[in-house]
Amino acid sequence: MKALVYEGVETLAVRDVPMAAGQPGEQLIRVHASGICGSDMHAYLGHDSRRPAPLILGHEAAGVIEDGPQAGRRVTINPLVTCGSCSACASGRENLCASRQIISMPPREGAFAQFVAMPERNLVTVPDDVPLAKAALAEPLAVSWHAARLALEALHPDTERRALVIGGGAIGVAAALALRAMGVEDVTIQEPNTGRRAFLTDRCGQHAVPEFQGMVPLVVDAVGYAATRTAASAAAAPGGVIAHVGLGEDAGGLDIRRMTLQEITFIGTYTYTAQDFCDTAQAIFDGRLGPLDWPETRPLSDGAAAFRDLRSGAVAAPKIILDPWA
Repeated sequence: MKALVYEGVETLAVRDVPMAAGQPGEQLIRVHASGICGSDMHAYLGHDSRRPAPLILGHEAAGVIEDGPQAGRRVTINPLVTCGSCSACASGRENLCASRQIISMPPREGAFAQFVAMPERNLVTVPDDVPLAKAALAEPLAVSWHAARLALEALHPDTERRALVIGGGAIGVAAALALRAMGVEDVTIQEPNTGRRAFLTDRCGQHAVPEFQGMVPLVVDAVGYAATRTAASAAAAPGGVIAHVGLGEDAGGLDIRRMTLQEITFIGTYTYTAQDFCDTAQAIFDGRLGPLDWPETRPLSDGAAAFRDLRSGAVAAPKIILDPWA
């Protein structure tokens, strides 16, 4: 099969690789859409030791079951594979499973390929009227759905529902959409890139600003750099909540003194529970997250160029989706 292989720092190439092969209880999926995530970009830049070259990246995918009794079933993929039996899994917090695996990290190859194998329990059926490119957004949207849910659960019930999202990439846009779906109507996205900010406003219908002034009860940091944590620390109102999703860099930025004196809650959030993923997929299918017509789709053969364009800041769209069959 064809796959886009990460071969080293800023080096990707489409190669012929061995056909994906599933273990017992797994299905072979013909991938029709696979989104580029920020974590794929971190690996591409050589910043993620969990993703060593050579490796097939990609974990935001949807496609069709290729063979067996369920052949032809359209599915979106929960890429987080967990044991299903530990205390975290038993309590519905599968994302904290100590033995969790995710496709695009060893030992599981990713979905920038024509086929990928996944356990049956990781597949959610996609209705016939929902494009698979839209269904592939379930994974990044679920990340933000999970973050928004945890942040709102931590916020005092009498606190005004206003929010700032730092970063206008896919996770940031998804956080704004999730917050609105959960009843937060006043959401601002802080995005310094002029082209992307215009795209967010004109194409996505978001309120986007280059720099936020003031304070809000809820802040989502969808970038995760020292500078954005500094901004989050300053923007969180007394008694507020910061939900930290981004994985840009691992140190610096938090104003711990202010967070302590003002009782600001900081929550690190990672991926999603299985229920979060299913809830997000259903919200997509029901149209509660909007038209979701803002991704840009390119052939898998143009994957290396897509990464270069993202690296240079030349892409206005919050998400690029790769099609292995285009």
